[in-house]
Amino acid sequence: MIRDITIGQFYPVDSPIHRLDARVKLTVTFIYIITLFLINSFLGYFFVIAVLGATIKASKVPLKFMLKGIKSIMIIILFTAFINLFMTRGEQVIWQWGFLSLTVEGVLLAIKMCIRLVLLIVGSSILTLTTTPIQLTDGIEFMLRPFKKIGVPAHEIAMMMTIALRFIPTLLDETDKIMKAQQARGADFDTGSLMQKAKSLIPILVPLFISAFRRAEELAMAMEARCYHGDENRTRMNQMHMQKKDYQALAIGVLYIGAIFGLRYAANIFPFMI
Repeated sequence: MIRDITIGQFYPVDSPIHRLDARVKLTVTFIYIITLFLINSFLGYFFVIAVLGATIKASKVPLKFMLKGIKSIMIIILFTAFINLFMTRGEQVIWQWGFLSLTVEGVLLAIKMCIRLVLLIVGSSILTLTTTPIQLTDGIEFMLRPFKKIGVPAHEIAMMMTIALRFIPTLLDETDKIMKAQQARGADFDTGSLMQKAKSLIPILVPLFISAFRRAEELAMAMEARCYHGDENRTRMNQMHMQKKDYQALAIGVLYIGAIFGLRYAANIFPFMI
């Protein structure tokens, strides 16, 4: 399960998506997340799946590797499906027991919410899988630059977000090593009651926190040794420049938004589209 988490990882390969400007990928990802909550029909989800499939193919990241991240949120997906299945009120009741009721509307809503969560995770992971931490930092800082006029520390926020994403795979590897070391000493993390399983995590959390604090201290000392002072008089070795392919990607994003609004309007006119 630990190895299945792909958030924060970078997949090094040469592809058209990898070569795009980080600012473009951030903008398109933000648009993608918003449009997921605007879709109100299965036809809209099929369209998003087709666009996402084409994007994954263009990124040259194996689909199997990208879908690994879904395993880590399977509990959240199942919980969301349960809540929408039995807590959604509707006119067409299939089954009812006490305050729990299964309706046709609840089944449809549960399916849509599960699809939305899967699309959200897979689509968002493309950003981190195709963008290096340095590019991501520069892109986030550029996007937050207008807020510096009102006192928002854009550079510091971008740096913290990128460091957090960068250290997710490192901490996962550390957790995996600690679990294997504890299992070699006879620790059991799979059997017992819920309370026993929670107590068995203590031998993992304590060394993990110690390791995390040690890594944070080493990173702080390394930054100080290199005279890092935040955004003060800072220059960049690689300047960000928009190219033709970046404007083409933004144009595709605009067309994508138009198609989503068109499908939403069509779903309101033709209810049989669900």
